[in-house]
Amino acid sequence: MQVQVSSKFQVVIPKEIRQMLHIQKHQTLQVISKGNAITLIPTKTISELRGFLSGMDTKGVREEEDDRI
Repeated sequence: MQVQVSSKFQVVIPKEIRQMLHIQKHQTLQVISKGNAITLIPTKTISELRGFLSGMDTKGVREEEDDRI
């Protein structure tokens, strides 16, 4: 899918992508550039992030004091 940069350096996010990612009017996006790529990441509020790590395997997560120090 391609988009065109306007004379004001704006791009339109295609409707299918906006719907898939639930992007709303006036929502902010993080812009990250790496090499020749640009990534747009929808910004989420703390309440929207609640529970997104549920079911995560916590094996190997360091919560106890490290004996090597």
